[in-house]
Amino acid sequence: MQWVDFGSEGEMPEKRELVLGTHNKKKGAEMAKLLAPLGIELRTLAQTPRAIEVEEDADSFAGNAEKKATEQAIHLGMWVLAEDSGLCVDALAGEPGIYSARFSGLEATDESNNRLLLEKLAGVQDARRTAHYVCCMRLASPSGEIMAASEGVCCGRIVRQERGTGGFGYDPLFELIEYRRTFGEMGGAVKAMLSHRARASRRLLPQLRQLQISGKWGRESP
Repeated sequence: MQWVDFGSEGEMPEKRELVLGTHNKKKGAEMAKLLAPLGIELRTLAQTPRAIEVEEDADSFAGNAEKKATEQAIHLGMWVLAEDSGLCVDALAGEPGIYSARFSGLEATDESNNRLLLEKLAGVQDARRTAHYVCCMRLASPSGEIMAASEGVCCGRIVRQERGTGGFGYDPLFELIEYRRTFGEMGGAVKAMLSHRARASRRLLPQLRQLQISGKWGRESP
């Protein structure tokens, strides 16, 4: 991963607190590492007692990310970084897409989602099993204004059986073709350089840094 260079503009800006709009501990740990260059104190919704559940009923990753960020930020009166991400499989016309987390139903688990994905792709040739992960991030101020936005995409294909125990979600099935390894087979350090979330984070870091330097972070935006 390419860390942010603070150059000759002085010392690192004051540390800021940020709520990550997810209950997923693995996502929280992954994002904490990605945002470490800015010294941001990150907490998940599970660590935020007053957090609310925001319905993800938008029709796009970007729409869901913005909705989760703004509604949660206004409710908490805090800065909130929300992301919406998922897997898009070409042979399935983009499914599961924004329904990635609940692909196999309301009680979906990683295991049931992966099982359903393999069932739907049964008989599909390797050349047609291409897919890509998408991640959209939105940062909202306590007033609900979107102050930063980014997107990241990672392309690969779906293998025929799970490989590796790392990562989460569809990672054991998602192979980066040029590496011939699934995210499940890659260590966290490698994934932190190549994943859709890592790419979106790298695009977001300069925007967060500028907010710190400008002094806008820490007070409501005008």
